[in-house]
Amino acid sequence: MATERDWRARVPDGMWVKCENPSCAQLLYKKELDRNLMVCSQCGYHFRLSARQRIDITLDPDSFEETDTELVTLNPLGMEGYEQKLKRHRARTGEMEAAVVGTGTIIGKPVTIGITNPFFTVGSMGSVVGEKMARCVERAGDMGCPCILISGSGAGARMEEGILSLMQMAKTSAAIGRLREAGQLCVTILTNPTMAGVYASWASLGDMILAEPGAMVGFAGQRVVKGTKSGLGAEAQSAEFQHEHGMVDRIVPRPEMRTFLERVVRMTYAAPLRREVPLEV
Repeated sequence: MATERDWRARVPDGMWVKCENPSCAQLLYKKELDRNLMVCSQCGYHFRLSARQRIDITLDPDSFEETDTELVTLNPLGMEGYEQKLKRHRARTGEMEAAVVGTGTIIGKPVTIGITNPFFTVGSMGSVVGEKMARCVERAGDMGCPCILISGSGAGARMEEGILSLMQMAKTSAAIGRLREAGQLCVTILTNPTMAGVYASWASLGDMILAEPGAMVGFAGQRVVKGTKSGLGAEAQSAEFQHEHGMVDRIVPRPEMRTFLERVVRMTYAAPLRREVPLEV
């Protein structure tokens, strides 16, 4: 009679994945989980995705062309250990930075896309990440096409770069402002997590702000909010709370996101946004 040890020995590694939702913790068949775009079939928990995974489920197949790969993060303040930290994240993720940007198509229509990767320094925004996201927005203006920005950042400005990192909040915000003046659409998608300086800048400035269910969204972390004695609970940093209070336009489950974006892109190209009266400076 086969023992449990014998059964476990016959099961290939990686065939089953445990749901990361503590209240679920269901064992999930990996192939089924992949087919469901890394959403738990039992509780609906949305697993975190890398930037490349986001590209695969958002754009038309083989349409993505990466840009701005020549930008490389330096250590402007000479912070000890910063270069080693970047090397570790590059080796672990295969990416040079926490942002991947480029151009592609949705239903054959051109778009620009920028994604922050939660697996690279928790998606924190340094000078290169900010520059990449700003260029992504500016490129949409040059191309006359929609811009899609997807946030996966559990941190804001990168401490190791000091004020140069904080400046990226203003840079990305100004870029979106210019795109809006040009009458081009910017869609931001808030995924788990979207926090701090990223949320306080470009992630909350889209003409259309979408969010995945259950995403942690907010400026300060839960421990900080708790320390303010504001009376807000943990639910205050959820996409659902932000939607209820008008900060998010729509909660869109991941399996429905591509179809929703197709409708948005189709309508945008059918009736482009145009400003009749220019903004006064």
